[in-house]
Amino acid sequence: MKQYLGNKWAILIFLTPAIVLYSVIVFYPILQTVYRSFFEWDGLGEATFIGVRNYIDLSQDYLLTTSLRNGLLFALVLVIFQIGLGTLLALICSDPTVKGRKVLKTAYFIPVVLSVTVVCQLWLSMYDPVNGIINKLFQALGIAYQQDWLNSPSVSIIAIAFVNAWQYMGFQFALLYAGAKSVPEHYTEAARIDGAGKWRAHWHITLPLMKETFKFCFIIAITAGIGAYVQMAIMTNGGPGTTNYTITFMIIRNAFSGNQYGYACAISVLLIVISLIATIIINKVFDSRETGLEQG
Repeated sequence: MKQYLGNKWAILIFLTPAIVLYSVIVFYPILQTVYRSFFEWDGLGEATFIGVRNYIDLSQDYLLTTSLRNGLLFALVLVIFQIGLGTLLALICSDPTVKGRKVLKTAYFIPVVLSVTVVCQLWLSMYDPVNGIINKLFQALGIAYQQDWLNSPSVSIIAIAFVNAWQYMGFQFALLYAGAKSVPEHYTEAARIDGAGKWRAHWHITLPLMKETFKFCFIIAITAGIGAYVQMAIMTNGGPGTTNYTITFMIIRNAFSGNQYGYACAISVLLIVISLIATIIINKVFDSRETGLEQG
């Protein structure tokens, strides 16, 4: 193995198929998107070069502010629910003294394998303002909090984000559970011997050593929130009005409804840049937080 790792030609030969595949599937489409963003193009006819005009129009588009705000709210809900609750459940299920762990792990992952259309239809019935189970539950508990969940400009984006968070929490849970199980048991055992309780040991030992897992989970949750689309399209079609628009919703509408492919490419470039910036920031934040165990 060492002779291959020290041979630059061998490394190049093994890497070439992956590099070619990545270039064809990812890098080339990105370059084409950037190139097309400088044109006025309907997707079929002759493209007209207009320079940075699409980007100027995008900066003046009132939907951009709405889309950015919704993307951040969506990402916040995913982080709180998927990573926050997912971490708690992962720590519980990693404890060998907890009974029924296998059943719990399976139950948490079931929503992930369901069709997104099925999940959205399920929650549409639950969010129904008249016959929905959520309002009925508040009513049964004597809580005067009745909402038209999907028609409220202030509540609907959070309600839709919760649907995404609920469905894919099992995926994040699986990653976090694997991260928790990868922490060597002798670390937590040593903390227990020193008098630390179960949750204190998790706080000072398990969670810091799950840094790489958390980094990956945060990248997935935040980029998914920024680029959310499917749940909005199925549940409210971006409404009421345009209050539930996201950047991806802007791309789809401008490309396939407005036939403004050049403008849609400019929005796509913005989405790529925002996702890259978010990824870089997350990496920087987590890389700057080295634990004492890692340093040792």
